[in-house]
Amino acid sequence: MDTYDVIVVGSGGGAMTGAALAAKAGLRTLVVEKTSYLGGTSAYSGGACWLPGTQVQERAGIGDSTEGARSYLDAILEDPDDVKVEAFLTHSSELVATLEEDPDLEFEWLPFSEYYDAPGRVPFGRSIQPTNIKRPDLPPDVAALVRPPVERDRVGEGGRNTLSGGQALIARLALILTREGGEIRTNLPVTGLLTDDAGEVIGVVGMSAEGPVELGATRGVILGAGGFEGNADQRRERGVPGDVAWTMAPRATNTGEPIDAAVALGAATDFSALGWFCPGLEQTDGGGSFTLGFRSGLMLDQTGRRYANECLPYDRFGREMAKAPDRIPSWFVFDNAEGGRLPAIAMPEGDPAAHLEAGTWVTADTLEGLAAATGLPADTLTESVARFNRFAETGVDEDFGRGADEYDTFFAGGTGPNKALTPCDQPPYFAARFVLSDLGTKGGLVTDAAGRVLREDGRPIPRLYACGNTTASVFGSVYPGPGAPLGTAMVFASLAVLAIEGDSPGTR
Repeated sequence: MDTYDVIVVGSGGGAMTGAALAAKAGLRTLVVEKTSYLGGTSAYSGGACWLPGTQVQERAGIGDSTEGARSYLDAILEDPDDVKVEAFLTHSSELVATLEEDPDLEFEWLPFSEYYDAPGRVPFGRSIQPTNIKRPDLPPDVAALVRPPVERDRVGEGGRNTLSGGQALIARLALILTREGGEIRTNLPVTGLLTDDAGEVIGVVGMSAEGPVELGATRGVILGAGGFEGNADQRRERGVPGDVAWTMAPRATNTGEPIDAAVALGAATDFSALGWFCPGLEQTDGGGSFTLGFRSGLMLDQTGRRYANECLPYDRFGREMAKAPDRIPSWFVFDNAEGGRLPAIAMPEGDPAAHLEAGTWVTADTLEGLAAATGLPADTLTESVARFNRFAETGVDEDFGRGADEYDTFFAGGTGPNKALTPCDQPPYFAARFVLSDLGTKGGLVTDAAGRVLREDGRPIPRLYACGNTTASVFGSVYPGPGAPLGTAMVFASLAVLAIEGDSPGTR
């Protein structure tokens, strides 16, 4: 049996942060990845990291601080674990300083509004992201392993020459890991955990094409393989709305086996936070696309009525969508102001002509014709649009307050009294079908402030750690700002490595 000091299961932003730091600490480190690519959903992301109070924000001259973030989280979190929240806040700046000490990793401030109007909020956000890197600047074996962006990956195309956002994060961390002697094994799903007679975790069981593979870990195993968004049965059992087809996780991934393996050892779980949600533009193959930044148009339920501020942060809008069955699917109605393109950011958007042919979009010269094409009540649809247009004239959304918050106007470009309210009055009209997508499930293993996986009685399972969507989120059901999933995954992976370093045979 091949044996390492640390085995990291998964290869998203949290897992790769833990792996890179473990290798830099001199620990023999192995990353075990289920698929042929590294990065998972992190590689699809914009790479924003919600890591408050770091030297990156200080360099950018924005008004961020750990204390400000503490005030912000105090105002928005519901029944938080104060010890874990404080560990996240305290370690964020330490982690970024440690990562930036490495010549192969640098961050920059990313202007992107935070998701709640609360004390401690930073105008235009406090999120940071890794700087871009060119594919030729990476070792060929690392460059070949980074998962392509979603719009290319879903159609079987390779990555671009410039890696940005989440791809840059994964590439840079993989570069550090391999430079420091760490190893990567792909196409090896983990199906179980090995323990000794004392109940300590001593390795993992993977399933290769040739059969089961046992790999030893003398110091610890870190589970960072995402959630269970790709498992229809577990979604249903745990009450997670949406559908496997609509998740933004790479296809055929994140089916929950690492979580199940820990549960088999007695790990405690908490699935109450459900997921990181978003409105999903339905694709011609039945999938969903992460959509945000609506510039115009209005979202209607199956009765033809609006039900929320379309410019809400995507998780907040997704949770509104999930509140009633007649909101999934919804129809997003827009006009020809942008030449038939969707007035929003959808990743991927797809080809409008293909959407129209497949019926995921419909079009008509009149609103009555659009109602017939969607099956929505004509009188309700036309009145909803007329009422919305009146709001655009006055600049006040009397129903849902669209345009009143900084986030609402961050992507908007209207020229009227409220730039987030643009009238829908330029035929032909279009309607795009929307479903409830997610960036991953948000419930999982219960961990402590050191990333240790806990049993039902609160005791840690020796030498088992977890981070990211494999765990119950430190933020509960709240999504504070851009990059909260990545930021928390990275921090608790780093804290896990520090705990592993401190748990040497001489100190136990």
